[in-house]
Amino acid sequence: MKRAASLHKAPAPLRLAVAAALGVLAASCSRNPPPSSAPTVAVARTVRTRLASAMSLQGEFHPFQDILVYAKVSGYVSAIRVDIGDRVKAGDLIATLEVPELKDQLAAAAASEQRAETENAIAHLNYQRLADVNRSQPNLVAQQDLDDAQAKDSASAATVAVAKADAARYRALMDFTRIEAPFAGVVTKRFADLGSLIQAGTSSGTMPLVELAEDDLLRLRFPVPEAETPLIHKDKTVQCTVDAIHRTFSGKIVRDEWAIDRSTRTMIAEVDVPNTDSELKAGMYATIVLPLQSATDVLAVPLQALSGEEHPSVMVLGADGILSEHRVGVGLRTASSAEITSGLREGELVVVGDRSGLHAGDKAAPGPIDPEPHP
Repeated sequence: MKRAASLHKAPAPLRLAVAAALGVLAASCSRNPPPSSAPTVAVARTVRTRLASAMSLQGEFHPFQDILVYAKVSGYVSAIRVDIGDRVKAGDLIATLEVPELKDQLAAAAASEQRAETENAIAHLNYQRLADVNRSQPNLVAQQDLDDAQAKDSASAATVAVAKADAARYRALMDFTRIEAPFAGVVTKRFADLGSLIQAGTSSGTMPLVELAEDDLLRLRFPVPEAETPLIHKDKTVQCTVDAIHRTFSGKIVRDEWAIDRSTRTMIAEVDVPNTDSELKAGMYATIVLPLQSATDVLAVPLQALSGEEHPSVMVLGADGILSEHRVGVGLRTASSAEITSGLREGELVVVGDRSGLHAGDKAAPGPIDPEPHP
């Protein structure tokens, strides 16, 4: 009270100076609040692990064999035994053709064969008789007559061979009036009905009878980019996922086209897929995971820890809680992790996620620690 009274009784200039000093002190306190606590950052520990990179490609299922079945001879469909969706075994009858003129041609060829055999038998008998007489009584038969008889015998034998071949050709054509399945499969299309006139499949524009696809074994065909074609080789294992039936399985590459398509810069590779239960259908799509590279016992960090493309760096949180930026060498990259070839040591904590607002030399506290990056 005495101090307040004395200040009140002090001269006016002194009172103004004290008030100004108190105002400056109050303003200074309001501009410099007490320091806040260090920010918490998400970190991951650098560890040694195995990394593997892969590429996802889209493929399509095709029948192992897919053909159009044509007739060898022209004729009318007298019977057709299959329709779309029917399954057939090798040798099963698909259709029968009626070719009336072919029957007459076969009958004529058979008659010609029989006549030729008869004429050959007579010519051979005449030659044999003259030869026997010539052996028993030399010079009784003129050599000219003997030679003529032998020539007729040989000519008639040749005529028999031609007649047999002609008859065999017509018999084969008659066999072609029965159209049979060349392999086991399913009929996917039918082009002819009972009574349809079918032309021989030896000319362009001929209508087929049916389309037949082998379905117990399918080809999974997928395009491989040019840069990855050196990795394609026989028996390489790939993972295949068919979303339509929610099925994933392993397969092996069995063949590839070798040549690269100039328009797409890709090469087609194939995986043979058994389909004994007919669950897979031709035309279905599949996702193929093609392994690319792998590395074992390498130092790795999550991809979110890297900053920059040409000169990547990571933010390291030291044991003293101080942040520092390290330039690193990056090797193999996967979908979630990256191999560190230089710039880090095993066990160091690196900041993951957003690094905005963080600077080297800042103090920070570690958040939840990811024990190791996923390959």
